[in-house]
Amino acid sequence: MQEQILLYIALIIAVLFIVMLAEKLRTAYPIVLVVAGLLLSLLPIVPEVVINPELIFVIFLPPLLYEAAWYTSWKELWRWRRVVGSFAFLIVLVTSLVVAWVSSSLIPGFSLALGFLLGGIVSPPDAVSATTVLKYVKVPKRFIAIVEGESLLNDAASLIVFRFALIAVETGRFVFHEAALSFVLVIVMGSLIGVAIAMVYYAIHRWLPTTPNIDIVLTLTAPYVMYIVAEHFHFSGVLAVVSGGLFLSYRSHLILSHRSRIRGANVWSMLGFVLNGLVFMLIGLELPVIIKELGDVSLGTAIGYGVLITGVLIVGRLLSTMGASLFTVFISRWITTADSRPGWRGPILLGWAGMRGVVSLAAALSIPYHIPQRNLILFITFTVILLTLVVQGLTLPLVVRLVNLDDPDHMDTPEQQDANIRRQLAQRTLHLLENNYHENVALSPALLQLREKMRAETNGTDGETRHAYEDFREVYLKLLDEQRDLLHDLNHQQLVDEEIVRKHLGLLDLEEEKVRMRYE
Repeated sequence: MQEQILLYIALIIAVLFIVMLAEKLRTAYPIVLVVAGLLLSLLPIVPEVVINPELIFVIFLPPLLYEAAWYTSWKELWRWRRVVGSFAFLIVLVTSLVVAWVSSSLIPGFSLALGFLLGGIVSPPDAVSATTVLKYVKVPKRFIAIVEGESLLNDAASLIVFRFALIAVETGRFVFHEAALSFVLVIVMGSLIGVAIAMVYYAIHRWLPTTPNIDIVLTLTAPYVMYIVAEHFHFSGVLAVVSGGLFLSYRSHLILSHRSRIRGANVWSMLGFVLNGLVFMLIGLELPVIIKELGDVSLGTAIGYGVLITGVLIVGRLLSTMGASLFTVFISRWITTADSRPGWRGPILLGWAGMRGVVSLAAALSIPYHIPQRNLILFITFTVILLTLVVQGLTLPLVVRLVNLDDPDHMDTPEQQDANIRRQLAQRTLHLLENNYHENVALSPALLQLREKMRAETNGTDGETRHAYEDFREVYLKLLDEQRDLLHDLNHQQLVDEEIVRKHLGLLDLEEEKVRMRYE
């Protein structure tokens, strides 16, 4: 037990340094972590790492899905609901069928059911990889929204396909209408269970006297409760977490105080970073175990099968995204679509952003040992993850530049939107001060100063004003540092309570964060 804890602590520390290296190289950290894990696994001093699929499904997956759902824009998800739905369900199903046909035709010993099992495993792209890569390039907001929305749902679709394929392999029978009915039931009931549990949490947050610490602990338990309850009744735990997370995040301003939101954001940011880092590192470290279990299949042959399936997935996804674009143009004659002329540039990018990740590996590892070709399926899955992450991940920024996709929404730049929102907030505040609190302003120097600040905000930020803000920021940050030094000096005095000093240090940290967010 102690050795396991020390191993994971060492892995976390290794993840930190590798992520710093990735930032220095301006490369998405999932790619660097997988490659680093692969290289570390070859060192004789590194112990053999065996991933328990329950570790991924029960411990890692619920909080990662919940965090993704919490920060997903419901507005954008609804706007692109048809595209996201087709990518998350229809394309996953089509991809699974194509992989089933190719693998059963070209890989000796593979039946159609085994091929469908493999297809369900490798069909869902990983959002963390794509969004991390896209952080270093400029793409339209709609592109990010579609990728993130697809990732929230395609894991559920692929795991449902995996479940039915596994039943078909073990029983030797597959009845389409029964499977289709069960597919819909698993999706609907999983979503309803997630929303029902989310409503219980909503009531606790809203009407019980919670504190920020209690709120954070509740948010940490919510995804596990949603996932475990849904899986207990054999419905989709993934969709339960996603639907419940979306329900609560949309109402977070009603159920969480400002302190709970600030602290919770920090906790979840740290937790998501650690879990994602560990998962991608573990993928690379798993290679020696996977190779050892290949059995009679030679390494070269297994690599060839992995490259074949990877090629099928890449080409299949590109054809699917282009087909979706053509279908959108066709169907927009009869129904209203978010974009009736998607063109070819966006679909090419969406097709190339189909990197695979943790859910695929966890599904492959969860195949029972008595299933034929288990070891080969596991190796092909690892090859698919490695090749899509490294090849597509490293070349995605180049593809973005070659495609040169314009923003069809013609949105203002983030800086322009930021300035516009600040101006509208200042106008609303100034209107209230001058009409509702005129007498208070006349008697309060602080409110008078606030009114003048709001008047300055409503005038916009021209070049001269921006320069004044930069001067203000530079001087104010130096003053905050001087105040910190004074507080640390006061803390050395015996009669000064350290808790009071820490309180003021925290206030200075909040003030610095506010200034940096406002003026950077």
